[in-house]
Amino acid sequence: MSELRYHIRHDTRYEYDQPVGESRQMLRLTPRDLPWQRCLSHRLVVEPQPTRSNDFVDDFGNRVRTLHLQSDHDALIIRAESWVALEPRNWPALEDSLNWERVRSALAYQAGRHFPPDLLDANRFLFESRHVRVKREFADYADECFPEGVPILIGAKHLMNRIFDEFTFDPEATTVSTPVTEVFEKRRGVCQDFAHFMLSCLRSIGLAARYMSGYLLTRPPEGKPRLIGADATHAWIAVYCPESGWVDFDPTNNVMPDLQHITLGWGRDFADISPLRGVLLGGGSHDPEIEVTVVPEGEFDEVYAEVEDAPSWLPGLAPTADEH
Repeated sequence: MSELRYHIRHDTRYEYDQPVGESRQMLRLTPRDLPWQRCLSHRLVVEPQPTRSNDFVDDFGNRVRTLHLQSDHDALIIRAESWVALEPRNWPALEDSLNWERVRSALAYQAGRHFPPDLLDANRFLFESRHVRVKREFADYADECFPEGVPILIGAKHLMNRIFDEFTFDPEATTVSTPVTEVFEKRRGVCQDFAHFMLSCLRSIGLAARYMSGYLLTRPPEGKPRLIGADATHAWIAVYCPESGWVDFDPTNNVMPDLQHITLGWGRDFADISPLRGVLLGGGSHDPEIEVTVVPEGEFDEVYAEVEDAPSWLPGLAPTADEH
């Protein structure tokens, strides 16, 4: 199968109760370049214009842009637009992966032992983090999926299946700060919750797993048009196997990501890879309005045909000064 191209538009708007005198924002909105994914173009538009901005790569390899706004403003609008090309992923045969005990032993610390770079990197994803807990009850839940001698990727697939079967997608059940222990108790939540729970289970039995952030192509109801702003950011996980590298699993949809998952980046949990976070002086109470649109290239003209601020740039055009 040839590559598929998608246009992604991610709009964030803050309306403040009181003027903001100063604001610092950190954005992780640039899709990563990976063996199966290429970011063809990326553009960022900010209103009001920041006083200063800077680009850097964080400890996990994600591209980050910082914004510093020093003039009074009562709203902040950020639009990120990207064109991304995806190719089918060649996932390893799950049954041929190493058994999970061998992987756990390979990751375990031993005094004086030399860790190769890939294992050293994976070790960062073994421990508790802000939204992920290592607890006996999570290990007990995972045990059913990881009996003695089972290949690690088979066990991870069974764990994904179990979460999908036993948990209910419910946007009203949790918030961004709901503890993963409460998610486990209620068995309800959203993609971020299910990712944090699966990470907690895997890390609780000594396996390395990381939080994946990105977008998911959704399908409109049959006979209905694709709507602008109807999509959302998405979260899933990846587990580490020494001979296979990082392998992705999506417990919300019970699939191994392929041509419908667009990767922004990864970290230990959501706190490491939040698309937008910041601090400000003033502002009062405020909640962001977020709209995401993921459009296959073949539907681009139809979706944006009557939109006044439709994108006018396409892959292959030379980037302008405000694109990167």
